[in-house]
Amino acid sequence: MARRKRDYYAVLGVARDASETDIKRTFRELARKHHPDMSPTDGGERFREINEAYAVLSDRESRARYDRWGHADESSGLSAVVDAAQQMINDVLRGRKGKQKGKDIRYTLELTFEEAAFGVEKKISLPDMRDYTVVISPGTKDGTLKTERGSGEPGKGGAAAGDLHVLVRVADHATFRREGHDVHSARAISFAQAALGAVVDVDTLDGPVKMRVPEGTQPGAVFRIRNRGIPHAAGKTAPRGDHLVTVQVEVPTELTARQRELIEELGQSAGETAVAPRKQRLLDRVRSLLDE
Repeated sequence: MARRKRDYYAVLGVARDASETDIKRTFRELARKHHPDMSPTDGGERFREINEAYAVLSDRESRARYDRWGHADESSGLSAVVDAAQQMINDVLRGRKGKQKGKDIRYTLELTFEEAAFGVEKKISLPDMRDYTVVISPGTKDGTLKTERGSGEPGKGGAAAGDLHVLVRVADHATFRREGHDVHSARAISFAQAALGAVVDVDTLDGPVKMRVPEGTQPGAVFRIRNRGIPHAAGKTAPRGDHLVTVQVEVPTELTARQRELIEELGQSAGETAVAPRKQRLLDRVRSLLDE
């Protein structure tokens, strides 16, 4: 004896006054879930039942007849409609299954301080045995994630390729430090240069430049060399940051007799009584030896 068919509204899980849009949306969800390729446990029986219900309820005339008379006889041609609907779903699912977007590729690119500052083109080798040229813009910062759309692995079945994500890592510089578009560095000068003033060489991104140190410069003083920092964009006329130089005054650790004499005279002339005469220091050392 043939199994009695379930109510089509119950098969789709919708109310009897459900709209065409609700019926269509519910059918698509159930068809994907119970398609034999996705759920092969019942031999496709649930999928055929869903298609049969939708074939009737999606058509206004057949839905009206069903609401009035119930299930129609199999000889009415309903099975042909169900088969056609099932074939349509099969074709759609097979098409989607055959297409697959390519995988994204992640790559870490190491740059020098100068390469990141002025921009560079770097040729890299990707995991799929393919060379690719990455264009780095001037002023690129450490940690920048550069995304190249469609440059990842190729897609399957005509689907789109994945993306290439390039993570930029900028190596530390031996003497330069970046803050925004400005470059910072330190320059050691002698005590005499700080006191009397001087013109000294300072290393910048563009090579050494001359910097004037005025007389009486104090330790920790900061001097600004304009337009020697990080470019804001490509091109020779693009604006740039500045290069800031912090002065460090070197104090000599070993002095000649003449150097010591001159410094003592300087201290005495400035009223610094803390400077002990050389002979007095010698006597103090002799006394300490006799006391031992």
